[in-house]
Amino acid sequence: MSTLRTTLLELANRFLETLPNSVQEIDWGQTLCARWVHDRANMGHLRILHPRLDQTFEGLIGVDKQARQFKANLELFLKGLPANATLLWGARGTGKSSMVRAALTAFHDRGLRIIEVEKSHLGDLPAIVENVRSERFQFLIYCDDLTFEDGERGYSGLKTVLDGTLEEFGTNILVVCTSNRRHLVSEPMRDNQNATVVDGEIHQGDAIEERVSLADRFGLWLSFYPFPQDTYIAIVKHWYTELGRDLDLPEFTEQMAVEANRFAIGRGGRGGRVARQFVIDQMAKQLLANST
Repeated sequence: MSTLRTTLLELANRFLETLPNSVQEIDWGQTLCARWVHDRANMGHLRILHPRLDQTFEGLIGVDKQARQFKANLELFLKGLPANATLLWGARGTGKSSMVRAALTAFHDRGLRIIEVEKSHLGDLPAIVENVRSERFQFLIYCDDLTFEDGERGYSGLKTVLDGTLEEFGTNILVVCTSNRRHLVSEPMRDNQNATVVDGEIHQGDAIEERVSLADRFGLWLSFYPFPQDTYIAIVKHWYTELGRDLDLPEFTEQMAVEANRFAIGRGGRGGRVARQFVIDQMAKQLLANST
């Protein structure tokens, strides 16, 4: 009997594991951000996130032009006017994701909300939109670090979403993506070799045309480049002040600037993320020194 009971319990547990997780009811008046997830039964639903509103546009250094363009487009969106789907592309750690977080900090009190979507779930966009179509808030559908490898065909669905389909979704949905690739898709050498010359004009191969057509669906491109040394040091000083408010840190010195540059070389590039990591490293060393 005990063996039978154990077997039945195991079967019951396996059955329970196939059931969808409980879905949270979302009050968008209280919720600023959610992520589209799939449960164990592969059913999609929104999961509430609790973002920190600590990133501001003022705290973004070296990307003033990009911030102005991004905010201008968001102003149209928040007013219910046509706004461009936005692609923030460029070097890692240069402020792309931080700019989206800054938008939530700046505009959540005007009704801006964010729904994070992974690349693998972009095909669920119609269901996501249906969840919020009747809400009185403005939603950024946000996909971070979006790239497609050679041969990966998932971007065909994204093209459809960014085309006329979104026009049917209403004015409270805007797609925003970040990527380290301008065209979102890898560019193998063979694609460039397939270009032809006809009547003195270069005609790119079909693969290149398809990639460009995907990026063309985004009406606003914002480019982010590696920071020059002086901008990088300015970012380091910013984080040194911000993160060290509650610590008795020594004054920032030229030697620290040298160490910050050495730290960046070790990380393979200068960026806001690297600057912050350097400051945290310095804070840890200072705490360690104070404890001995």
